[in-house]
Amino acid sequence: MTEETPGFDEKPDVPSGATPDDAAETAASSGKEDKAAPAGDADRITGLTAELDQVRTALGERTGDLQRLQAEYQNYRRRVERDRITVKEIATATLLTELLPVLDDIGRARDHGELVGGFKSVAESLETAVAKMGLQQFGKEGEPFDPTIHEALMHSYAPDVTETTCVAVLQPGYRIGERTIRPARVAVAEPQPGAAPASGKESKDGKDAKDTQGTAADGEESGGPEEG
Repeated sequence: MTEETPGFDEKPDVPSGATPDDAAETAASSGKEDKAAPAGDADRITGLTAELDQVRTALGERTGDLQRLQAEYQNYRRRVERDRITVKEIATATLLTELLPVLDDIGRARDHGELVGGFKSVAESLETAVAKMGLQQFGKEGEPFDPTIHEALMHSYAPDVTETTCVAVLQPGYRIGERTIRPARVAVAEPQPGAAPASGKESKDGKDAKDTQGTAADGEESGGPEEG
């Protein structure tokens, strides 16, 4: 029975009957295989790294395409929603514009005290309905004239105004939100030409006259006792 002696490295298998030169060649070939193995792993790692870089590049491109597509879709949704709101506003304005003559008749009937009975209920229901749709009436006597919302049909001069003023509303105006669908038709009055300077001169003259009268009166009062 043969015992193994510890402390000795295992030697490569050498065929029986082999010469010492054959044993040396076998050992050299084993060493070459051990050195070739790490070199092959490095090449494989390099190839995998290159493939990973390609995958990352492709992923970045696809992510950018997806983000652009999502942004275009969001812009499309906003544009469609904006167009939908615009079409709705145009349709509402068209309908309410057709009803303005009816509202004018109701206003004239109310001014003449003819809005009574069942006609009054129908008129108020119609006015409530158009108000819910966003229709607002504007135009009042005494407000400054604004050419963007007023249409002047009559013109005159008045001494009691300091700027161009609406003195009468011939036909009320209507708007939906910030959009004017009909301007208020009004009669306007402007200040009298030269009224302000004349008023100022008259006031100055009057003041001078009062000062003169006051001075004379003071002189008379002060002269009275001297004469006595």
